[in-house]
Amino acid sequence: MDRKKTRQIHIGDVLIGGGAPVSVQSMTNTKTQDTESTVRQIRALADAGCDIVRLAVPDMDAAQNLGNIIKQSPVPLVADIHFDYRLALEAIHQGIAALRLNPGNIGGEENVRKVVTEAKAAGIPIRIGVNGGSLDKKLLAKYGHVTAEALVESAMQHVRILEAQDFYDMKISLKAHDVPLTLEAYRLMSKTVDYPLHLGITEAGTPHTGMIKSAVGIGALLAEGIGDTIRISLTGDPVVEVKVANEILKSLGMKEYGPTLISCPTCGRTAIDLPAIASEVEKRLDGITEPISVAVMGCVVNGPGEAREADVGIAGGKGEGLVFRKGEILRKVSEEDLVSELFKEIDKILEERHA
Repeated sequence: MDRKKTRQIHIGDVLIGGGAPVSVQSMTNTKTQDTESTVRQIRALADAGCDIVRLAVPDMDAAQNLGNIIKQSPVPLVADIHFDYRLALEAIHQGIAALRLNPGNIGGEENVRKVVTEAKAAGIPIRIGVNGGSLDKKLLAKYGHVTAEALVESAMQHVRILEAQDFYDMKISLKAHDVPLTLEAYRLMSKTVDYPLHLGITEAGTPHTGMIKSAVGIGALLAEGIGDTIRISLTGDPVVEVKVANEILKSLGMKEYGPTLISCPTCGRTAIDLPAIASEVEKRLDGITEPISVAVMGCVVNGPGEAREADVGIAGGKGEGLVFRKGEILRKVSEEDLVSELFKEIDKILEERHA
């Protein structure tokens, strides 16, 4: 799919925009003052495939501890700043890779100028983050409610503040929890500017429903060529956000990310406990990081043929099943041995790749 060519910026050593691969971001939910817990979570996010991590900086204690975290982080870090420009200045002095802020809420034009001057000197980009839940009252009065036009106008007000300071090293996000509204806003923004866009469905909910809303909204925009970085906003463990984000990219062919499980729906021909077998396979695949496609099919009639593109797979019959690679049947085994025999073949494939 063709992606819109935007300006390119750097967040640490990660390229954003300009045709660079879409980057996955997340945010810690630890206290930034707690170095040990925060670093532990950053490393877990990085291990799951996160490219950039954002940290909350609610006060000066958090800002002054950023340097201790930065020294131990395997990925670039972004400071999330609201209301107090001095927190942004301290984050810059601590060596942060990027800032996330709204220029309109950090204390007036003079303070914005101070932050921009320091960010420009340090080569630090700024993400302008507009949220449907915190629009300016004047814009709400103008449009009557939160609209795509209101979100874009709000973002452009902030963009002009930075551009007036001759600062162009920025990316933009326009988040709402409503999927159609978010789609409309990003489409409009994509036509308005050539700055990189950070995609997200904010306050999407728990993993159960939130990953669906995020996949629909973010996936649709990515499929249209819109978006340079993404963050999945889910209640709970942020590592889940990273896995969902990477699965979205993988499903669109935009990234290789661990195993792909191909599992057919059950039907009247299914003669094995396919849901239990598929769940066991999925659980065991979770420990594998290399790309490999694995099929779990419930029917020996169509299974190997339908899943012939899979690297390896199994297809069940009555009390037994077939093990196959790239559609070629290797052997017939009992139902209780299907999973173990499948993983013998998976181990062989991974060994062959490293031989």
